[in-house]
Amino acid sequence: MKLATFTQSGGSSYVGKVEGDKIYPLATGDKLIDLLAMPKLPEANDNPFDLADVDIQAPLIPRKIICIGKNYAEHAAETGSEVPKTPLIFAKYPTCVTGTGEQIMWSEDITQQVDWEGELVVVIGKPARNVTEENAMEHVFGYTIGNDISARDLQSTESQWVRAKAQDTFLPLGPYIVTKDEIPDPQNLTIQTKVNGVMKQDGHTGDMVFQVAFLVAYCSQTFTLEPGDLILTGTPAGVGKGMNPPEFLGDGDKVHVTINGIGKLANSCRVV
Repeated sequence: MKLATFTQSGGSSYVGKVEGDKIYPLATGDKLIDLLAMPKLPEANDNPFDLADVDIQAPLIPRKIICIGKNYAEHAAETGSEVPKTPLIFAKYPTCVTGTGEQIMWSEDITQQVDWEGELVVVIGKPARNVTEENAMEHVFGYTIGNDISARDLQSTESQWVRAKAQDTFLPLGPYIVTKDEIPDPQNLTIQTKVNGVMKQDGHTGDMVFQVAFLVAYCSQTFTLEPGDLILTGTPAGVGKGMNPPEFLGDGDKVHVTINGIGKLANSCRVV
């Protein structure tokens, strides 16, 4: 099932099931994050909207956003880093989240080296604490797309990555959450990022150093994962910092991240 949060004619937000070019609202007023832990999702009604007539929002605002750094060997190499021996974990804030079609915004007084990082995002559906790798996937609800926007000048000069990674709008998310039954193998997906129509990243989730089940189990050993929590699983090679010469985003640039089976996350950039 492909789920989205949407508004119609600027009104209230709804959760809907996407089928083709239609979206069928679920018979509930709950937010998507509140539905994840339910044994069964509410039924969809029989009066769909055309997707072209609604505004797709970020699918949810999570409680925790857990990010895995340098989880593709070629990406670690392009940034001059070694592959971590254990997962490199950092976090972003819920205020980073923005939806498809919305703007990535920053001030040049704060950063002048803003970079893209297309990623597969794991959406937790059941509480997970001290779970094993063997049963970790039982706690996964599904998957979405994320873009871990990064201020490279801050990342390289500050020992903590909070300002580099957690600015407002620095996590485009969506457009949909796809339930795990439709993606039986999260290690068999392509990730592509284009900037202004030019391919920058063309990776495959099978190249992750630490795979999805391991990451869920590993994180759960330290802190409880709750329904709606997100795990960003790392980005493949092709980021702007790794290019020769480096390339960074600017005002008006358009960034598209596509993962087969999930959709396309599209955002434009605005310097404020």
